[in-house]
Amino acid sequence: MKRAELVLDRDYAIGAINPRLYGSFIEHLGRAVYGGIYEPEHPLADGFGFRRDVIELVKRLRIPIIRYPGGNFVSGFNWEDSVGPREERPRRLDLAWFTTETNEVGLHEFAQWAGEVGSQIMYAVNLGTRDEDAARNIVEYANHPGGSYFSDMRIRNGAKEPFGIKLWCLGNEMDAPWQMGHKSAYEYGCRAREAAKMMRWVDPGIELVACGSSSPDMPTFGAWEYTMLTECYDQVDHVSLHRYYGNPTHDTASFLARNMEMDVFIKAVVSICDAVGATKRSSKKLGLSFDEWNVWYHSSEQDEEIKKKARWDRALPLLEDIYNFEDALLVGLMLITFLRNADRVKIACMAQLVNVIAPIMTCNGGGAWAQTIYWPLLHASTYGRGTALRPAIKSPVYDCADREGVPLLDAAATLNDEGDVTIFAVNRSLTDDLLLACDTRGFGDLAVEEHIVLHHDDVNAVNTESAPNEVAPRAGERGVMDAGRLEIALQPLSWNVIRM
Repeated sequence: MKRAELVLDRDYAIGAINPRLYGSFIEHLGRAVYGGIYEPEHPLADGFGFRRDVIELVKRLRIPIIRYPGGNFVSGFNWEDSVGPREERPRRLDLAWFTTETNEVGLHEFAQWAGEVGSQIMYAVNLGTRDEDAARNIVEYANHPGGSYFSDMRIRNGAKEPFGIKLWCLGNEMDAPWQMGHKSAYEYGCRAREAAKMMRWVDPGIELVACGSSSPDMPTFGAWEYTMLTECYDQVDHVSLHRYYGNPTHDTASFLARNMEMDVFIKAVVSICDAVGATKRSSKKLGLSFDEWNVWYHSSEQDEEIKKKARWDRALPLLEDIYNFEDALLVGLMLITFLRNADRVKIACMAQLVNVIAPIMTCNGGGAWAQTIYWPLLHASTYGRGTALRPAIKSPVYDCADREGVPLLDAAATLNDEGDVTIFAVNRSLTDDLLLACDTRGFGDLAVEEHIVLHHDDVNAVNTESAPNEVAPRAGERGVMDAGRLEIALQPLSWNVIRM
């Protein structure tokens, strides 16, 4: 058995963990809304048409924020289409996903649902085909108490009290040529600056997220952030990052090393933000909003066929990745990466929440179940609160096709307000148990309360409606604790939550 060492101390604090690290995302895309959260004909639908089985699965995740309504969708979206009497709302062609948007579910309905699941809304404004005027108008509609044109419109539409949306995205992936209304970095920076200024004049208490690069692979990455922030740094609070990973070559060893690149991506954006801040002699430190992240590749081929056959239909079954066990391991590793960077990553949204590259799947008229990736998000959201700690790790390493020196052990740790310590750990080894030796003497007399393990002998194992618990967590051995030193065995290819 191979051995790794981990030293923890309360003085190894990275920073406070913002609960919004465990956010998610609902876009008007595929069956995320229609057939996902909303299916009025379903036997488990509530009085508003929302599926109660989905609500219960979402509530277990304790999602603090949900980004809405897009995504690529938002860059062609008129927010006015989604309010007012349903029978008067227009049907629009959505050029992002080549479907028809009926606007049956709009801002009022989504706010109702978000309140039911205990989440706040992170609202994205259209800075693609629209401008700063539409952006400030939706803030007035959503947040102003009354006595103005748009706030009174909201009241007439049935919401006397403001929605109180405090977190706003200034567009989506505006660096990307596939985006409706794509702009240069300078054009976007100027548009974001003016939109931010006007939106905050309407509601001074809001937070604003500027669009960073849609991927570090973009040819404009780095230059995009620097140029656009030069124009809007003083007006925004966060910069967005988006990243998806896949394993089309079935190389598990390389796949499980991908979060190391994610860590480099984060640090690069932090450096650029701080460089722009330095040129402005600013004491402000921008946060990072990793508001799209996940594994995404399983559905790519079938999506192209669906769009060819059913172009402009409603709620096409797009981006319905069926996640396997190794996907859950990488999701756990990505969550570990967020905790390791909790001093700057203040917001993260798993994209998405239901059916569309999602931890929750549904069958129209049928059941709802948790995919494999549901479990690491549930564990991190439940136990990863408080202060992030930086563990000192010594681990054996391996080489793979993508990189050399990949540690078999990757881990993060947290300390909550009650003094409980939690270690999140992944053993990347394909074949060997890993004996983890933890030095926790700095915390006094700790005992292991629980060891949660997610493991399956088949990396391709999936959960389905008929077998929803094929990949599910179980209780692991608690190891041996002696005078503040813990020795505990981690199975090969396993996600572990050690609660002390």
